[in-house]
Amino acid sequence: MKFTFRKKDKLKSQKLIERLFLEGKSVSAYPLRLVYLQTNHEDNSVIKAGVSVSKRNFKSAVDRNRIKRLLRETYRLQKHQYFNNITTSYALMILYIGKEEISFEEIGLKMNQLFKKFIDANPKS
Repeated sequence: MKFTFRKKDKLKSQKLIERLFLEGKSVSAYPLRLVYLQTNHEDNSVIKAGVSVSKRNFKSAVDRNRIKRLLRETYRLQKHQYFNNITTSYALMILYIGKEEISFEEIGLKMNQLFKKFIDANPKS
């Protein structure tokens, strides 16, 4: 798996996102929460991921977009460590649930913890 986050790896289907929040399971490493659902993708990609930041906690779009950029970049850099040998298809949504801004290094540490919890919760994948 390369250090890329291509269009086919992004979670965009509204139906799949709704299903993810209705039927999905979650793990948390404050201030991040990962909601995941085992699914089959039409384009045979293994992982489809999306990021979200609450408008309630960050009124300014500039702040929300900055955190989303940091989340996507951290995911892009760390996904190969955890999802390289995965065989089961998943839809993932990474949510930022904190109320204050955080540095790139802290997001990296929390993302690492989050993915470890995800792998521990799904040993068969």
